[in-house]
Amino acid sequence: MRAGCRFFAGYPITPASEISHHIAAEIPKVGGLYVQMEDEIASIASVIGASWAGAKAMTATSGPGYSLMQENIGYAHMTETPLVLVNVQRSGPSTGQATQPSQQDIMQAKYGSHGDYEVIAVSPWSVQEMFDLTVRAFNLAETYRTPVMLMADGMVGHMKEKLTVPEKVDVVDRRKPTSREDTPWGTDDPSGVPPMPAFGEGHALLVTGSTHKPDGVRNYAPEYHQMIVYRIRDKILNAEPRIRDIHREQLNDAKVAVLSFGASARPSYDAVVKARERGVKAGLFRLRTLWPLPENEIRALADQVDTILVVEMNVGKLVKEIERVVCGKAKVASLAKVGGVLPLGREVLEEVRRLAK
Repeated sequence: MRAGCRFFAGYPITPASEISHHIAAEIPKVGGLYVQMEDEIASIASVIGASWAGAKAMTATSGPGYSLMQENIGYAHMTETPLVLVNVQRSGPSTGQATQPSQQDIMQAKYGSHGDYEVIAVSPWSVQEMFDLTVRAFNLAETYRTPVMLMADGMVGHMKEKLTVPEKVDVVDRRKPTSREDTPWGTDDPSGVPPMPAFGEGHALLVTGSTHKPDGVRNYAPEYHQMIVYRIRDKILNAEPRIRDIHREQLNDAKVAVLSFGASARPSYDAVVKARERGVKAGLFRLRTLWPLPENEIRALADQVDTILVVEMNVGKLVKEIERVVCGKAKVASLAKVGGVLPLGREVLEEVRRLAK
């Protein structure tokens, strides 16, 4: 709401329901709307509609609901619809451990819907970052006209910690057309981001998920499809240096870097502190932005350290991306856990000490 959200649609699901409970009580106080829909498909569809009506809009869900939303997420990418989607990840597949945390959906965030597109996904590790990165998610969505995923997990989602709400929050709004001739479906602007009018503002809008010409009229010609796909891809990839958000600790002289994100990074940080106390040159490289992956920064890290240890709550998904990016420049190791349990600090410490030998 501090970021300007005035529409929320959702369907209850553990461990994300607390977001719906809170915003249902609070958003009417600022003139916003909360709607409990009949399911997650309807939820994401109504959020897309609200965005095209001019509102900053969001939803929140967990794994099974996230799966149901994927077709409309693809529609939002094709129509370049800004929205925020929070996934408080739980342990799967299927119903899995319905109330237990995981980080099993990070590849679904990037590849969940069919077709070619690029996604922005951020990953908080604390209550404070749930606030801060939600604000940033809205600003990124508005800046790049795209869905933005906030990939939390059940551990962070149910955590109680101090929250400092700043007096002033920097808020970004989508760029509006300056004339009737400005098209929302193409642009010569170097950013690759077209202006976005809303319904009711005097523009004749055709919003289709089909391949279309710059005027919005459906046309399946290869040149139009290539134009759309490369533009919605490149507008994110070209902006990666501005989107990236990395938290570094003790990396200046590190020989072992612990690369982690979200809740898994908390015991990773603890392990780095304890490793330093024992004379082991370890450091933390924490991804606050998961996608687009900061590949150049990871390659630079590989040039600096001997080993990168990837710590995550899944069977080892991000580590495969790190291996691809590092391409043999440094050794890459994995500490991956499933079962709704967080990697323990002592487990990470033991692995760091072993790799440092």
